[in-house]
Amino acid sequence: MIEAIPKIFVLLFSIILHEIAHGWMALRNGDPTARDAGRLTFNLIPHIDIFGTILLPLFLVLVQSPVLFGWAKPVPIDPRNFRNPAKAIGLVGAAGPGANIILAVLCALLFRGAVAFGLITGPGFAANMLVYGVAINIILAVFNMVPIPPLDGSRVIVPFAPLGLRRVLAQIEPYGMFIIFGLLYVGFFRFVISPIYVYFTRLFLGF
Repeated sequence: MIEAIPKIFVLLFSIILHEIAHGWMALRNGDPTARDAGRLTFNLIPHIDIFGTILLPLFLVLVQSPVLFGWAKPVPIDPRNFRNPAKAIGLVGAAGPGANIILAVLCALLFRGAVAFGLITGPGFAANMLVYGVAINIILAVFNMVPIPPLDGSRVIVPFAPLGLRRVLAQIEPYGMFIIFGLLYVGFFRFVISPIYVYFTRLFLGF
């Protein structure tokens, strides 16, 4: 548990940043709902989802999962406030994974820079935090871009999707989490997401 504390800290910061990015992009497109609900804050409490923020990460730590994953409570968004709803939904959806990619890049640059200047010469707290920052944010970005509601990938494709596909996505959204966990159970993560995650983590970190 003590060894897992840095991972949990990075995960919490990353998923909160993810949700803040959604709310910020919504605000940029005319919807102040997240701001008015007090969700554009790094204060952990308004973002806590009991299962996704606490129970699931704790369970993954206890079973020594090689991947740490979780989510915060989704920020409230009212599409009726958007100036261009279809475009805005896509931008809001992309903002969360985009924020995670930016954070992963920043951590990778800091890691590579510290190694190049001799500030990091081996495993240690600083090195581990930066590596976790890259790995956790890449997995959050990759997983969330799966185009199954309520994941962000389903929002990103809205501006380009024909009306029929939009209706299908809306119809399956109430069952989306069951579909996602079902895919994970049959090995979707291992065969599809994991290779992408491993490739980009190695690319960013240089090993």
